[in-house]
Amino acid sequence: MKKVVDKISPYIIYFMLYAMIGWLYEVFLEVVVYKWGFSNRGVLFGPWLPVYGFGALLFIFVVYRLIKGKPLKTKIIMIPVVFILCMLSATLLELMTSYLCEFFLGSWPWQTYKDYKYNFQARIALSPSIRFGLGGVAFLYLLQPLFEKLVLRLKEKKNIVSIVILLILITDLICTVLSKIL
Repeated sequence: MKKVVDKISPYIIYFMLYAMIGWLYEVFLEVVVYKWGFSNRGVLFGPWLPVYGFGALLFIFVVYRLIKGKPLKTKIIMIPVVFILCMLSATLLELMTSYLCEFFLGSWPWQTYKDYKYNFQARIALSPSIRFGLGGVAFLYLLQPLFEKLVLRLKEKKNIVSIVILLILITDLICTVLSKIL
C-alpha cells in the first residue's frame, strides 16, 4: 500500500499546484486584463480550479514523456509538437468538462466563447486554445522540472502533504455540493 501512495502522492501535489496556478491565472485575466473585478473563478470554494489540475496531469502523462530526460537540443526541437499536443488535449478537456458541468450543474462555470471569432458551440475557442498550448509548454518546460525537485525535497513528507491536499479537496467538494442542494 505504501508503494502505491508513494507513486500517487507526487501527482496529487502536482494537481493542487497547477489547480492553484490556474485559479491565479484566471483571476489575473479577470481583474488585470479584462478589468471585470474579482470573483472566485472556480466551481469549488477554494482558490483552485480542478480543470487546470486535470489538464496539467494530462500534459504530464501524455506529453511530458516526449521531453523528460531528453537532451536540450531534442527538447527545443519538440517545442512545436508539445505546443500542439497541449493545445489539443487541453481544448478537448475543456470541451468535455463543459458538457459534464452542463449536465451536472446546468451550465459551465467559465465565460462562453460566443464573442470569439473562432469557437465551437461557445464552449471552446481558438484564442484560449492557443493560450492552453503556450501554458502547457511553460508548465512542462519550466514549472514541472521545478515541481519535481520540490517533491523530491519533501521525501517522506510528500505522502502527508498529499493526504492533507486530498482532505482539503474532498471537504471543499462536499461543502460545494451541499451549498448547491441546501
